[in-house]
Amino acid sequence: MAQKKRHTMRRTSLTPPPFRRYTNLAAAIHLLQSRKITLLNPARWDDANDAYFMGEYKRLAGAETVLAICFAETAETYHHWRVFSHGADGVCIEFDKARLLASFEGQTGVLKDKVVYRKIATLKKRREIEAEELPFLKRKPYEPECEYRVIYVNETASMEAKDFDIDLSWIRRITLSPWMSNALKESVKKTLRGINDDCRRLSVVRSTLVGNEEWKGLTAKAVQIG
Repeated sequence: MAQKKRHTMRRTSLTPPPFRRYTNLAAAIHLLQSRKITLLNPARWDDANDAYFMGEYKRLAGAETVLAICFAETAETYHHWRVFSHGADGVCIEFDKARLLASFEGQTGVLKDKVVYRKIATLKKRREIEAEELPFLKRKPYEPECEYRVIYVNETASMEAKDFDIDLSWIRRITLSPWMSNALKESVKKTLRGINDDCRRLSVVRSTLVGNEEWKGLTAKAVQIG
């Protein structure tokens, strides 16, 4: 399926940005055991704006199936954890972007691109919006998410999920939730690394975003009041 020209300017960078998938522990275990990444039905997304745009694209494309998976092309933020991976079982999987996206090349029905963030007023000024833009459009206030999406479209078969093979060597690091108890993290690390031989050397760490000792230690530099 060909993509039409997009109304956007692409960002360029000499250093590849991080490519992070925020999810939960169950999804991470499934990925490591099956060596597959799973695209799911966006109709179940919490963001009603996103779900509606994807639904409208499905209708305009005359498709039976539209599935998606999202990644963040930026460093971890409180927003990403809180919205996409909240709770003690949250997980962030960091991939080698080039290798992961190369695995989708030539796959029938796959579309992939950065999300473009626009103000309502900006889009209202345009005479039309191409249907192919809808899966990659979000409102301007979401721009700090720096989202990248992979979309799967099937015009004849109805599906709720689709797996794509991956190589676990493409995983740079797995970060456990900042809300996971320190008392549990070592057991979780051991479990993930014990799933199969390819997981033994996985870099697994726990995020310190909401409790960083170095950050708290900086208060020692504070000058006494009065």
